[in-house]
Amino acid sequence: MASVLASKMGLNSLRRKQAKTFSVTVVTMDADLEFSCEVLDHDMPKEEPIVFHFLAKFYPENVEDELVQDITQHLFFLQVKTSILEEEIYCPPEASVLLASYAIHAKYGDYDPNVHKPGFLSQEELLPKRVINLYQMTAEMWEERITVCYAEHRGRTRDEAEMEYLKIAQDLEMYGVNYFSIRNKKGTSLLLGVDALGLHIYDPSNKLTPKISFPWNEIRNISYSDKEFAIKPLDKRADVFKFNSSKLRVNKLILQLCIGNHDLFMRRRRVDSLEVQQMKMQAREEKARKQMERRRLEREKQLREEAERARDDLERRLIQLQDEAHMANEALLRSEETADLLAEKAQIAEEEAKLLAQKAAEAEQEMRRIKVTAIRTEEEKRLMEQKMLEAEMLALKMAEESERRANEADQLKQDLQEARESERKAKSKLLEITSKSPYSPVPLSANALPPDGPNFNFSMENLSFDFKDTDMKRLSMEIEKEKVEYMEKSKHLQEQLNELKTEIESLKLKERETPLDILHNENTEKGTSKQSNFKKVG
Repeated sequence: MASVLASKMGLNSLRRKQAKTFSVTVVTMDADLEFSCEVLDHDMPKEEPIVFHFLAKFYPENVEDELVQDITQHLFFLQVKTSILEEEIYCPPEASVLLASYAIHAKYGDYDPNVHKPGFLSQEELLPKRVINLYQMTAEMWEERITVCYAEHRGRTRDEAEMEYLKIAQDLEMYGVNYFSIRNKKGTSLLLGVDALGLHIYDPSNKLTPKISFPWNEIRNISYSDKEFAIKPLDKRADVFKFNSSKLRVNKLILQLCIGNHDLFMRRRRVDSLEVQQMKMQAREEKARKQMERRRLEREKQLREEAERARDDLERRLIQLQDEAHMANEALLRSEETADLLAEKAQIAEEEAKLLAQKAAEAEQEMRRIKVTAIRTEEEKRLMEQKMLEAEMLALKMAEESERRANEADQLKQDLQEARESERKAKSKLLEITSKSPYSPVPLSANALPPDGPNFNFSMENLSFDFKDTDMKRLSMEIEKEKVEYMEKSKHLQEQLNELKTEIESLKLKERETPLDILHNENTEKGTSKQSNFKKVG
């Protein structure tokens, strides 16, 4: 809710300043712009061009409930993504891969293997350099891992992908935490972290796990005089935590963040104002309208794809029929050629049979002539008998050969009749195929497709504000209930992150781990999470 108002104010300011030649981008944490003053009246370097960064000063506690407008969500998504890539927010490797897949989905839409071919992410900055250097993996291997996750997000819109990105990012330990160097009463150097949930004290070498935390609902009063801050817990038996910071300007910024975050913390647990309720109602109506439009487009796309598939099926059927007709025509031609060849062979066999019959007749005539011829001597008689015997054997062989040739001629005639019958059948099949209608064209037409806040008392020498004790116990119970609900919602996400971590763990280079990586791994082994740190109240 607060982020909605802050972003709206930033956008209105941006529109008012568009006439000036500045490169406008966010409000820095070191020097906030005062809307009651001219831009150039602020204490800043006057070199041109002057670059402004308009950023969310107060991070939302629950992005899904508080980021109402799409433009607010998109700008905040860009801010958080930049903070993660520039390593201002620590992100473990497995979560970095998943976040990169959602960022790619928000930019390119649904994954399409015909469009998003290998190498399409070569120019994209997707992972923190710390993560890339931590594993012995090439750019192609990282792209493959990211693409596998990217393909699973099919069906989400850009806004949904950005929201999933922010829902994962808001669970990171350093999300929304502003760090300040401080010293306690003993002079020990510490870090003070201020975020939407409370105040946290860190060791300078460990920004992930606070040594002690003060949730906003357990703080009774925060005050500072000169450079000394005092945090008074709601439990009056607990010690007052005091610390010093180096600069008065930093002290004012810390106090502003404390007041703003505490005020937003209390407002989130009260009924929304009428303006915010109207904004949320408009956002829900717009979301419902977009969903209806999306379903309509998906239905039209589905009908168009079905019509295209039907057309492709008809075209394939036509091609199949054409192939069958072509094959039948070729078979007919082969049958005609075979029939001609068999007829020619039959004619040759018939001629050979006639020739053999003629030779057999001549041999028989010769045999008769020899018998009639008288041989007077025994030798001549014997020779004649031998010749007769040979002539009889030759005549017998010729008769057998003549009979074989006659049988072969009969077989060839039978083959010729079968070939002509095959030719007749092939012609009838060709006529049957050519008489069929190929397909009925399917016309494609676009029309056819288918209550009370804390009291603050300020003075020149001593500034303080008191939080009332009223309803603090009730707030504590509500927070615990929200934590339980949150843990149930994040169970599936944690399983997905563990699966990604297991896949890339074998390629990890231990010697390149940064101190934050080591701390994150120790916290994971101990079961320490961002939410469990709030139970450590000193």
